[in-house]
Amino acid sequence: MTNMTSKNTNAFFIQAAISFGIVLLTMVLAVCYLPVDPWVRAFLALGTLFLTTSSFTLAKCVRDNQENAAVTARIDQARVDKILAEHDPFNQYNYNQQAS
Repeated sequence: MTNMTSKNTNAFFIQAAISFGIVLLTMVLAVCYLPVDPWVRAFLALGTLFLTTSSFTLAKCVRDNQENAAVTARIDQARVDKILAEHDPFNQYNYNQQAS
């Protein structure tokens, strides 16, 4: 059975974390220094917060879905391996039992 899992490198993880931090910090600073009324700033801040939490939730759902698919594939492969291991084409008893 081949191992179909891929591991992200530390450099990729660091790059993703840094870019996320820069974008979030830039957005927060932009909302803070935007020359508008406070209620507009609050609306944009809540939108930024909701977008950020929604992004984390979506990423978690995608990850969970991929993990579930991998587990299902491994279980199906184990069942097929068990059936093949138990099958003996030269056993006359198994042949008679399958024919009836």
